[in-house]
Amino acid sequence: MIPINSSRCQLADRVADELRGLEALESAYETITLGQLVAMQAQRHGSTIAIDIFERGERATYLEMDRWSNTYAHALRAFGVRKGDRIGVVLPNRIEFPILWFAIAKLGAVLVPINTRYTAREMEYVLSDTQAKFAIVDESAWPVFSEMKPWPQNLTEDRVIVIGHPTRGAALDELLKGFDDLPVDADVHPDDLLVIAHTGGTTGFPKGCMLTHDWFGVSSYAFACSDYEPCKRYLCWAPFFYAYGQMQVLRAYRQGGTLYQAQQLSSTRFIDWINKFRIESCLLPELVARQAKADALKSLRQVVYSLGWSAEAISQFRERFGVRGQNNYGMAEIGMGTQFVGDIPQMEDTCSVGHRALFRELRLVNEDGTLAKTGEVGELWVKGRAIFKGYWGKPEANASQFEGDWFKTGDLLCRDELGFYWFEGRKKEMIRRSNENIAAREVEAIIREIPEIADVAAVPVRDMRRGEEVKIYVELNQGVKPADLPVERILEHARARLAMFKVPRYIAFIPALPRTTSSEKVMKRELMAVSDPLAGTYDSEEKRWR
Repeated sequence: MIPINSSRCQLADRVADELRGLEALESAYETITLGQLVAMQAQRHGSTIAIDIFERGERATYLEMDRWSNTYAHALRAFGVRKGDRIGVVLPNRIEFPILWFAIAKLGAVLVPINTRYTAREMEYVLSDTQAKFAIVDESAWPVFSEMKPWPQNLTEDRVIVIGHPTRGAALDELLKGFDDLPVDADVHPDDLLVIAHTGGTTGFPKGCMLTHDWFGVSSYAFACSDYEPCKRYLCWAPFFYAYGQMQVLRAYRQGGTLYQAQQLSSTRFIDWINKFRIESCLLPELVARQAKADALKSLRQVVYSLGWSAEAISQFRERFGVRGQNNYGMAEIGMGTQFVGDIPQMEDTCSVGHRALFRELRLVNEDGTLAKTGEVGELWVKGRAIFKGYWGKPEANASQFEGDWFKTGDLLCRDELGFYWFEGRKKEMIRRSNENIAAREVEAIIREIPEIADVAAVPVRDMRRGEEVKIYVELNQGVKPADLPVERILEHARARLAMFKVPRYIAFIPALPRTTSSEKVMKRELMAVSDPLAGTYDSEEKRWR
């Protein structure tokens, strides 16, 4: 934090002005559904390229996105989709994803995005959990999708649409024939459910966050307001099936800009993308910034720092490239919780995640339920307009995560006297790898199935490229030695049951996990406090012991 002095007092006056500006932005907000936003921006920016999936050679203007999504909506309605129906969508980053999302929104149906890297077990869980009646699957995902056992009860095979060259299911291209692109007549409201986004579950299974049209309207507006100035060229590498990827679509939409969408993060090609497409704004991994030469990144006007940037790294980046940047804090449940609005450059090097976001009230709470004092670390509680409507079909989780209107994030932050927040860690056991939330308990439950293993603990390890990596400490049964259980067998077991991004990168054997004397609970802080977390571990990516 910044020490209190004369410049701090001047900063206080500046912050007060910016917070008044925040209130003015809230007053100026116009409530809108996603379908209305798509139609409105088509009128304003019709011939501008809205989305460019450059690695696939797929792009569409604002007008085309509106008209194509109308055609898709008419076809889906003829296929039987009705308001409120949940539709599982298993697609990579291809142009059909946002078109289908807009079409689903115009019908008042509900998108259930499914990670293309999920195993059949994980796909079946999400579809069954949401009682999805329809599914739209990419041909590349069909081999895994078709292996689901048991098959989701509410989903029959004749209600599965396949994009590509299907061997089974209905072909999307065939369904679209004969339908016009006239506006869709449907009774859709801002408070209607739009997306059920599954996040890593602290109980071992993902929970579906119920997000409304208003959630996306408010969140995209807040995101756009955090731009130092409107940009026209945005780069995104997050998948569309992830809430952050969907938000990047709408951030560009709010500004009438073009979103250049990559298939996935590539640290070796990232700089080339920025230079080739003259990118003005992106989420920037620290490793990419370190690799960039002094004459690169000339088009960038602003960045969002990804997880793990230090104050020193931020300062060096600004000095080398002269590019402004900021941190923020958000999650699927609340959208944006904190953000920077306005021009306060002296706060950028402090690693602050900003002040309260638009339409958000924040408080920090101690273990005993009292409010944390200024400078103290407490759990962040959030309330405000258009936070999520709870977890789908999880009344127990809703009861435990809410205190009245306040949602308990499970994350630890601290606050200074000016209202700026700093992220300090997690109360709940989550690992965040390349913007994917991974529940430690889910990884542990799968690894614990191996007969030779007595117990296991999954913890995060800082990584400059992905933010965090998954490391597991393995405690073997009595009489079993590490030589009796090859690490490759552990990895094979994990790969068969977990999406690849959840599979541990690092494995370490430990004689006994540290535990509390009272409850025998594993003390993960001790495991994470080691000076060299990679020493004595097996690196599954480099296939060697460190």
